[in-house]
Parts: sequence; C-alpha cells; structure tokens
Amino acid sequence: MSQLITPVLALLLQAEQPTTRGGVIWQGIQHPDLSKFLVIAALLFIIGVAGVLTRRNIIVIFMSIELILNAANLNFIAFSRYLQDAGYPNAVAGQVFTVFIIVVAAAEAAIGLGIVIALYRNRETIFVDKIDLLKW
Repeated sequence: MSQLITPVLALLLQAEQPTTRGGVIWQGIQHPDLSKFLVIAALLFIIGVAGVLTRRNIIVIFMSIELILNAANLNFIAFSRYLQDAGYPNAVAGQVFTVFIIVVAAAEAAIGLGIVIALYRNRETIFVDKIDLLKW
C-alpha cells in the first residue's frame, strides 16, 4: 500500500511552473534571489548616506549611520545564504561579520548617546552646526 501512496503524494506535491505573469511574480516573492537583497541593501545605503550628508541633527545622523550598517549586514547575510546554497562549506563568515557589526553598532549607539547628552548639557543643542567646542 505504501508503494502506491509515495508516487501519488509525489505527483500531488509536485511544484508546477507558473504560467501567468502573476504566478511568476508570486514565485519570485516566495523565493527571492540575490539581486533583490542587493537592491534593498543599496537603497538602505543610499538613504543612510543621504541622511548623513544632509541632516544637521546629530541623532538623525546616528540613525543614518545605523542604516548604512544595516545595509552592510543585509549584504553579508545575502551573500552568506547565496554561498551556502552554492555549496561552499565556510559560508558562515557573513553571519559572523554581521554579529560583529551589530555589536559595534550597539557600542556606537551607547557611546554616541552619551556624547549627545554631554553636548546637550553643555551647549543646549543637538545640531551639528552649533557645536563648536574645539574653537577658541
């Protein structure tokens, strides 16, 4: 009896190739490839760089730096997954780098917040233009 059930289940669970445009799009959403992750990471990076270059508020600058670090994390994880699917045995390096970046980002956020609080107490502003502590 089990000899009959196995081919029947294999036929029922067989994946069909999508025939409509919506089916192809849905298949792409369910199984994203490397390019989709790289495009999202590039958008995050561009938004982060634009935030660092155009904003004057130091807290927004720190958040933009976090966006840049998250873009790098997404790249590392995407390439790690891509290499793991390709059969490379040491494809975990991207995940290890991501953990280190998260630790560095947490330390940066803690130290940056301390600096922002100290600057606000001394200058009563968090705008980068107004902070001129090194001028005589």
